[in-house]
Amino acid sequence: MSVTQTPTMGAAVRAKPAGRIGTNVLASEWTKIRSVRSTYWTLFAAAATTIGLSAIVCAVYVAQYAHLTPKSKAGFNPASLSLTGAILAQLAIAVLGVLIVTNEHDSGMIRTTFAAVPQRLTVLAAKAAVFTAVTLAVTTTACFIAFFTGQAILSAKGIGVGLGAPGALRTVVGSGLYLAVLGLLALGIGTLIRKTAGAISAVAGMIFVLPMLVSLLPSSMNVIQKFLPSNAGQAIINSGLPSTSGVASLSPWVGLGVFGLYAIVALGAAAFTLVRRDA
Repeated sequence: MSVTQTPTMGAAVRAKPAGRIGTNVLASEWTKIRSVRSTYWTLFAAAATTIGLSAIVCAVYVAQYAHLTPKSKAGFNPASLSLTGAILAQLAIAVLGVLIVTNEHDSGMIRTTFAAVPQRLTVLAAKAAVFTAVTLAVTTTACFIAFFTGQAILSAKGIGVGLGAPGALRTVVGSGLYLAVLGLLALGIGTLIRKTAGAISAVAGMIFVLPMLVSLLPSSMNVIQKFLPSNAGQAIINSGLPSTSGVASLSPWVGLGVFGLYAIVALGAAAFTLVRRDA
């Protein structure tokens, strides 16, 4: 007797193409990020700080302009000054980068995510891609608005510049890139630590506290300061402004590149541990 084998229903189901999986994961992460109120509040805080604080700093500079020394006026960089608000906005972006990951761990939703998409690295890549796109769009737009607002204020003293001025466009675009890279660094640290408070503390310590601690070291070690994460990344914003440490900073794009390496290391460590730990 010969036995005729008929295909079962399970055998007839075809696996989804990898491209389809990637598209679905991106759509899922986009739904997550726009359905949480913290996303809107942190992005609003980052944009408002970038624009508002920069305008205040420019207004104060204009008010004190008549009392400034010739040396201070000679070292003045109008593009950098009109984007000083981005320095404080980095806190909001760092918090959002952490929350993108830790919110799911705190609620337990990460288990559902990994059950639906067992490829954990795909999930991490999708989170990073969606988060970067959203952050870069918001922060770059805010930086352009801050620049034009600041230059309008500085023009009262005839010291404003346009985007065509040397280094101006680089400073504006670079400021948005800096904030986006900072968010990726925070996302990597959040994936490593998993706890919101701990991850935010780690990022804040790295960005705000570490430079102060290093500044207490002997002057012979001052050269270390320019390679710290925030100091390296902020070279793209602070180019042309006097150094508070007395040590020349890295060139703008080199500094941003060094900062990007920190983010890559954090994301690499996050990817390494993500596939080896339980959800």
